[in-house]
Amino acid sequence: MIGWDSELDRVLGAKTAKALDGAFGISTVGDLLRHYPRRYAERGELTPIGGLEIGEHATVLARVERVDKRRMRSRRGTILQARITDGTRSLSCTFFNQAWRERELSPGRRGMFAGKVTAYRGELQLAHPEYQLFSEDEDSDEQGAARDFAGALIPVYPAAQGIPSWSVGRCVAQVLDGWEGVRDPLPESLRQRVGLVSLEEALRLVHRPDNLTQVNQARRRLKWDEAFGVQLALAQSRQRQGTRPAPSCPRRGGGVAEAFEAELPFTLTEGQREVGERIAEDLSGERPMNRLVQGEVGSGKTVVALRAMLQVVDAGRQAVMLAPTEVLAAQHARSLRELLGRFGRAGELGAAEQATRVRLLTGSLPAARRKQALLDAASGAAGIVVGTHALLQDGVSFAELGLVVVDEQHRFGVEQRDALRERAGERSCPHLLVMTATPIPRTVAMTVFGDLRTSALRELPRGRAPISTTVVPSAEKPAWLERAWQRVREEVAEGHQVYVVCSRVGDESGETSSTETGELQAAPERGESGQRTPVSVLDLAEWLRRGPLEGLRLGVLHGRLPSEDKDAVMRRFADGETDVLVATTVVEVGVDVPNATMMVIMDADRFGMSQLHQLRGRVGRGDSPGLCLLVSAAMPQSPARNRLDAVASTTDGFELARLDLQQRREGDVLGAAQSGRRSTLRMLSLVHDEELIATARAEAEEFVEPDPELRDHPGLAAMVTELVDEDRADFLEKA
Repeated sequence: MIGWDSELDRVLGAKTAKALDGAFGISTVGDLLRHYPRRYAERGELTPIGGLEIGEHATVLARVERVDKRRMRSRRGTILQARITDGTRSLSCTFFNQAWRERELSPGRRGMFAGKVTAYRGELQLAHPEYQLFSEDEDSDEQGAARDFAGALIPVYPAAQGIPSWSVGRCVAQVLDGWEGVRDPLPESLRQRVGLVSLEEALRLVHRPDNLTQVNQARRRLKWDEAFGVQLALAQSRQRQGTRPAPSCPRRGGGVAEAFEAELPFTLTEGQREVGERIAEDLSGERPMNRLVQGEVGSGKTVVALRAMLQVVDAGRQAVMLAPTEVLAAQHARSLRELLGRFGRAGELGAAEQATRVRLLTGSLPAARRKQALLDAASGAAGIVVGTHALLQDGVSFAELGLVVVDEQHRFGVEQRDALRERAGERSCPHLLVMTATPIPRTVAMTVFGDLRTSALRELPRGRAPISTTVVPSAEKPAWLERAWQRVREEVAEGHQVYVVCSRVGDESGETSSTETGELQAAPERGESGQRTPVSVLDLAEWLRRGPLEGLRLGVLHGRLPSEDKDAVMRRFADGETDVLVATTVVEVGVDVPNATMMVIMDADRFGMSQLHQLRGRVGRGDSPGLCLLVSAAMPQSPARNRLDAVASTTDGFELARLDLQQRREGDVLGAAQSGRRSTLRMLSLVHDEELIATARAEAEEFVEPDPELRDHPGLAAMVTELVDEDRADFLEKA
């Protein structure tokens, strides 16, 4: 008999087990049965080729269109190229010195083809793909069509090099034939109440469905288990949070907060007031605040955070603001001092009676300034401390830490945020306020799962100019890129400034510049993987100086520059002494230059949608409209191009965050991964399953409130343990 914990080498053989373990980390029967089909194909339908992504390992169901054979010029041998089609677009399958495959791949044959998607001369291809052809007689299995394909639905599994989908399917079938089943961890009463099939039935149906109804039944049960397991763990975590109360920081009349608001030179938006009221209530209690403020770029999140920090200062506590880069930390410190005016200069001539002090603490501060900042933080003289990861170092301490504000929280791991909160001491847990302009997948995941309370700032302050975004397809229309550089000159001629953003600094590995001799306009050659080398800041800046932007004042900014140089570059740009700033994503957040009205983002397909939205938020911050150009060589209708089109179609950061979540998935909500494929959640979708998650949350509370350790429900306790191992449990506590 084959059990849940049976080792696969005893069931499938050592060679197959080793291959599965190496490719997917699958070593037991349970691991294999949790390796769910990615999708299901029907024998009569073909896979849309237009949806394939360069670099992914794909399995497609397609029809052979034609086969061509030719001799190689440079060496002996032949190249066989089979064109397969979905009826709309085609894909090349290339084989070297395998002319015999021409007999198998006859036009009209259908089958499954698996391999890594690459591009050659602008066309998609699979080099040396593995394939499994269906028998020409649908009712016959004589010509090698796998048993997996005999049914109406064909499970398509996540695959890897050397282990195509059909090989995984055969392994699953072999296991299921002798599997003795598994004990259901859910109480029967809960299954009936929610309407779920048993776990064993769900696992059998998800791998061997007869129809889509059975697929949906199986998926609903498996999704529930994931949602319920996480909700049980989060409910237990919330029960334990009461052991470390936060410092109560109620509002106080006659303090710096009240005096500051009385002299504000602008009117707060309705959203800023509403969110501020919720935060003020949270800060007044002893339950640690965990609140996420989501707001469009320029919606006034900094003012909301400052009002919260001043309430904490009035209560005799300190507040820290954590920023991901030194450029942003310095920008925040300057902005806070400017906003506070005489209320932020305690101990200085002309300071208000109720003033506090703002200190900047980064790793590259001169020794004397760093020493003073450390002393002010430790003594409590600085009511507000702004810094980078330098705040996390052991030598940093605070007198009375009451509030931690994290800007652009997706740049920090949970462990980093937790290290800062530990500075408050063993008996106290400071309040936490995190801010972001566009929630990334993990942020949305934790929000839906209830770890953070959320507030949204949707209205923009008056005076913000609109931003238009256009995709510049450099491979198809090189003239558009030439026009982009002309447009930069026109913008500068009107007295404005421009950002040009690249994904890399340059000189990383001695790579040849892709900007020489005009190659940039003609879309540089791609490598074997189909991915071309992205243009770098250093190469592009030099090329622009000698070429299309000759005569303009160019600046260069990237993370490798010393802190003093970075600050000097930004000051020159802010003061209007630089026309064009060629930079990496160090300008992504916090940089505020109202005269900057245009941004050109090179290799825009290398960035996520949320990041592109953040970047374009650097322009249009004054009275003049903003323009953002997304330069990309991505092919039309490709997923990368579709992402760029989505960014160009809307300036709604909340909608982009949702689209980003759909494409990149949730991230590992119980681990350090910030996005993508290492998720603990194999089946659950936070985009489509919010109602199921809400139901699971309510049910979890019913079980955990009377029985926090789930001693009366060992099956549920085991479910949590399986989903949340020791490392993830510790991570969850910190989160």
